[in-house]
Amino acid sequence: MVYSRDPARTGFVIAKGGEHRAVVDHRLSDGRTLAPYSPQNNLLTHDVVLFPSGPEDYGSKTELLAAVQRFIHQYVDLSPLFEVIAAHYVLLSWVHDGFHELPYLRVTGAPGSGKTRFLLTVGGLCYKPIFASGASTVSPLFRILDSIRGTLVLDEADFRFSDEKNDITKILNNGTVRGFPVLRAEQNAATKEYSPHAYHVFGPKIIASRSAFDDRGLESRFISEQLGLKRLRRDVPISLDHRHREESLHLRNQLLLFRLQTLTTTPAPPEVDRSLEPRLVQSFGPLLAMIDNPRVTSEVMAMLRQHQAQLSADRGLDLDGRILEVIRDLINGTAVPPTMRQIATVFAERHSDELQRRPTPHWIGWQIRQRLGLLTQRRADGYVIADSEGSKLVTLFERYGLTAPTSPERSQSAQSSSAPAIPTLPP
Repeated sequence: MVYSRDPARTGFVIAKGGEHRAVVDHRLSDGRTLAPYSPQNNLLTHDVVLFPSGPEDYGSKTELLAAVQRFIHQYVDLSPLFEVIAAHYVLLSWVHDGFHELPYLRVTGAPGSGKTRFLLTVGGLCYKPIFASGASTVSPLFRILDSIRGTLVLDEADFRFSDEKNDITKILNNGTVRGFPVLRAEQNAATKEYSPHAYHVFGPKIIASRSAFDDRGLESRFISEQLGLKRLRRDVPISLDHRHREESLHLRNQLLLFRLQTLTTTPAPPEVDRSLEPRLVQSFGPLLAMIDNPRVTSEVMAMLRQHQAQLSADRGLDLDGRILEVIRDLINGTAVPPTMRQIATVFAERHSDELQRRPTPHWIGWQIRQRLGLLTQRRADGYVIADSEGSKLVTLFERYGLTAPTSPERSQSAQSSSAPAIPTLPP
């Protein structure tokens, strides 16, 4: 869909066989007529959703990318790498429906650090940007995302993310992977009966918040930069004028043609470092697919490794990470596997002031089985982690940023595989 403010009109651009044409409405093969939104639609007149006005030539992808990056550089003060990432993310948003997973883009910082400017500038170039703030009611967001299927640009996104049932959290958690709509019960106006309705929430999202989110799973989906850590560049304008709006529309028109010409030929995500967690590989693969410069690809990969290391360090501060740290320390340098009672005793010595009650062996065993997914088995002196769980422990230690323990009775093969031996007690 395209929208022109002066004169106010809407329509469609249809592309087929490398050619495109503008129409007012479009008759579908089943006889129905597809009509655009009215130019007087409230979402359009209040700039809640931005559309291009018509396709414009952009030259090559390299030239288009350079023009997008120049626009971002002119109005926002970002680090060089994040500026390049933001420019590629804009291009990704226009062909995002050619992929099955997506990452999110986010800036954090105190008030006055430039977060809103970032959203207006970068978000305004994205595919059908939908502007909303943390004060927005949730129900309209579900409907707009399902209807428009564009890029959610969310300001002041400092919600209570510790509540896993938060509706905004559902949008962000489900929106990274295609095929996972959010189900909500909707009341029929006539019958007053409730029935389930699926809302499409997959798509690019650009977020601004004051700090990171408490939800570690959600946090792993973001490429982030903190703003306000340095003085603003002198060439960045303090206020925006009509030129910002005009240049943004001009670039959206070029990006529209880019979409029409390349949507059906989006490149496959490249092979990446297998040492990265599968979630990071899935989420950030489409962004890497948009990058043609090997140097930039290398820099983004280095950033992702750093991102993974930070996530591992943060996990180490969680309950699971602290239990694993105790297990690692008890296994280290001993031939006897620790019992649940020993783990509970050491955990209580280190972290009892953080808990409402003293941890019991039963509580520790439940955490190890249910949260860490490790099997336990009964021995003469109590329950221990099963002998078969050595490789799982290695994976967990790596994921939580912990070094693997050593044991004096590890075999040569165990040492070469870096698997922590959980020795078997003699009969």
